Amino acid sequence: MEQNNQPGNAGSSQENEIDLLELALKVWNERWLVVKWCAVAAIAGIVVAFSIPKEYTTSVKLAPEISGAKASMGGLGALASMAGINMASTGGQDAMSPDLYPDIVASVPFMTELFDVQVTPAKRGSQPTTVYDYIRNDVRSPWWSAVIALPFKLLGWVKSLFSAEEEDFSVHVVDPFWLTSKENAVVNTLRDRIGVTVDKKDRVVSLSVTMQDPLIAAMLTDTVMHNLQNYITKYRTDKARVDLSFTQQLFDEAQRNYYAAQQDYAKYMDANQNIVLRSVRTEQERLQNEMTLAYNLYNQMAQQLQVAKAKVQECTPVFAIVRPATVPLKASKPSKIMILIGFVFLGGMACIGWILVGRKLLHSLRTS
Repeated sequence: MEQNNQPGNAGSSQENEIDLLELALKVWNERWLVVKWCAVAAIAGIVVAFSIPKEYTTSVKLAPEISGAKASMGGLGALASMAGINMASTGGQDAMSPDLYPDIVASVPFMTELFDVQVTPAKRGSQPTTVYDYIRNDVRSPWWSAVIALPFKLLGWVKSLFSAEEEDFSVHVVDPFWLTSKENAVVNTLRDRIGVTVDKKDRVVSLSVTMQDPLIAAMLTDTVMHNLQNYITKYRTDKARVDLSFTQQLFDEAQRNYYAAQQDYAKYMDANQNIVLRSVRTEQERLQNEMTLAYNLYNQMAQQLQVAKAKVQECTPVFAIVRPATVPLKASKPSKIMILIGFVFLGGMACIGWILVGRKLLHSLRTS
């Protein structure tokens, strides 16, 4: 039976080879049509590539201070990180893990803080502007985006003719809890252009900003980096600063009480210098004891105040800047070569599909 099947299999494989050769020959005979399609696709790719505005990306790398159990475990903590286990979350004191940094940067309050940041375009003679105004007025889009958005703009313009709302020209304060449509659009644009990633192995935080102006990309990257550092520092030192403020209040109160007791004792001693009555001696001892007690409390609070100040410094995290922000010299996108290659490839595949399938399908539709 196997011998009987072998000739049949050989015949079917030969037919497949013949079919493939026939298809290849069919495409070869139409090679000039394929070349024309590829040429048209190349022209379209060039138009698309030069229609997309240039984007510049600036990136920085931060190495945040590791605290808690992971830092104390040393090499074991590093091995656990390589295995994907976060030892800091299992027993550490720090609840602000680097894994939360992307969510912090993408939050609405963090994004709205960037609205009023002053930036200066790299173009000579350009005036400083805010990030909000730059995103709203200066960020360019490809021409087809304007064509697609034109019907919606016309609809909004017609709708505004029948609405009785008046524009408010007063100073507007951004409310992160209730954003306007324009503010929400700027927030979404910033989210798309600001990226934060965390290396699971060595916990290095990579922050990148993509803008159409290289100087603005570098300036905004530096601002986002410092805002993130300030946010983490504030979070970690909030409890210590509250304790410091309370200790400072107790210290000031103890100081006032000690100074008052010292003055009362001094005044009483000046008024009763040469008097040897027992009642005078008793009052003198009482005032002296009160002054000593107030001094001991004052001295104790002074020590606790120094400890509270040291605690704030101890809780303040240290960020090692592995790679600082620099102004990019080359655009990160679009890649004109890749766009051109992609369009030529798609044009060639579309032409081959037309030669092998499209013509027959169109002919069958016309004849039916």
